Amino acid sequence: MTSTDKKIPKAELVMAPLGGVGEIGMNCMMYGYGLPGDYSWIMVDLGLTFAGPREPGVEVIVPDISFAENEGKNLKAIILTHAHEDHYGAMPDLWESLEVPVYTTPFTAAMLRAKLSREGLEDIVPIREVGTGKKYDIGPFEIEFINMAHSIPEPMALHIKTDVGSLFHTGDWKLDPDPIAGPPTDEARIRALGQEGIDVLVCDSTNATRDGSSISEVDVAKTLKEIVASSDRRVFVTTFASNVARIKSIAEAAYEAGRYVVLAGRALERVVNIAKETGYIPEDYSFLSDQDYQHLPAKECLVLATGSQGEGRAAMARIAEGSHPKIKPTRDDTIIFSSRTIPGNEKSVGYIVNLLAAQGLNIITEAEAPVHVTGHPRRGELGELYSWVKPDILIPVHGEERHLRCQQEFAKSQQISKTLIVRNGSMATLLPNGPKIIDEIPSGRLYRDGDFILEDDSPIRARRQISNLGTVTVSLVVDNKGTMIGDPIWTELGLPNDPESHELEDVIESAVHSVFKSTPPKHRREMGKLQEALRRSVRAAIRDYWGKKPIVTIHIHQQK
Repeated sequence: MTSTDKKIPKAELVMAPLGGVGEIGMNCMMYGYGLPGDYSWIMVDLGLTFAGPREPGVEVIVPDISFAENEGKNLKAIILTHAHEDHYGAMPDLWESLEVPVYTTPFTAAMLRAKLSREGLEDIVPIREVGTGKKYDIGPFEIEFINMAHSIPEPMALHIKTDVGSLFHTGDWKLDPDPIAGPPTDEARIRALGQEGIDVLVCDSTNATRDGSSISEVDVAKTLKEIVASSDRRVFVTTFASNVARIKSIAEAAYEAGRYVVLAGRALERVVNIAKETGYIPEDYSFLSDQDYQHLPAKECLVLATGSQGEGRAAMARIAEGSHPKIKPTRDDTIIFSSRTIPGNEKSVGYIVNLLAAQGLNIITEAEAPVHVTGHPRRGELGELYSWVKPDILIPVHGEERHLRCQQEFAKSQQISKTLIVRNGSMATLLPNGPKIIDEIPSGRLYRDGDFILEDDSPIRARRQISNLGTVTVSLVVDNKGTMIGDPIWTELGLPNDPESHELEDVIESAVHSVFKSTPPKHRREMGKLQEALRRSVRAAIRDYWGKKPIVTIHIHQQK
């Protein structure tokens, strides 16, 4: 074979999701370009997801970015599409592992600086503010930021151009002719790019199961005005703190009805201040603090509160539980949930709604009136975007498995024949000879637990076991011959125990004594084996007594 017969490696465009594919939240996408095995990379978004009942004690969950860390200088930048927690929330926890420039728009930059300031990083992270319609050369990539509509100011799609072709990464988006806080999706520019030729569309799948198109934010604003104007009592509204358009609509509804707006929740206060600084809420819009609540007549009061997802420490939860120090609703007040419950939050939201209902409050959700609109495209909107972009390849992202598959099938029905479902930890080549999976990379979840980021979830699994089964701790003293001195001391948490009956005490003591009775003295000196035998015996005895096996811990103190 001559040298001319050998295949010469060619540059390629690849993708490698570290989060946000096959799940809602924790979005983190890697795009690479170069020769196989020698890519330059950009990271698009670095988000988090919130812990649920299966992660007791955990504040948030962030992606395992060890793959990006190992790429070192090959990673050129992080690009943030918008300032929702699932797209930028992991920055304070993970940026120091990467230490690369961050490209994003002014509003997202302001939100990011506020977040970083709480960790003392605001002057350390290099943030480069970008403009819509502008092109930036980042490594081998030419990147243009395209305005999209969503439920926050300045959501951006990315047109990523390389020598082998181009890719359109939508980020979160929808089609709305008047999103209130910012311009609509830039149809003209997307159509122009589609005419020039876009090879790959990487597209939000969150609402791909739903037909039709969403209503406009203007329609929600109209409904809110009608409800607020018709109420003769206090009105409470809870929504996502980052939804500046909704905040603005709620404020306008209050002002037109002669009401003052009371902000309840630090997140809302922070977003309102940033929205004023960046021009999305007029400077002359006045907001009061919860200190002013008790001085306002019911007819003149509207409370805008955090906690639309039932978060236990948010303002709405404390209001519902009666633990808020300043704000107390009264019977016949109106509570508007201007939001949709994120999958997984149904129980916590239902708990708050039922607490409010028990107080005789008038509760309005999107099931009763159009008080919320999604920030994600339904099939009608997906079809329109396809017709503008005209992609050869469709990669569905941002969604659970059923969302990805629904978008894949819909794309095929729209004559997009090349589609591929990737998953977190898969590397796929896109251009020039894709799409196809070519490799697997490290991926997974990290857990922010207090001041620690945990890679190992064993402490969380132990907490889950304790929450289900309780725990028993037994302490005893032995001499140097392995003979027990005195009786064991024990404590329990979470077991159905009546201290006056002494039944559980007898069960535990009997289990301990049986081990010492059945174990020869020379074997009792092997503390590790004795400890394990005691643990098994106590656990089995409690199982026979109770029907469940708690977590059992044995402490043996050896007398010198």
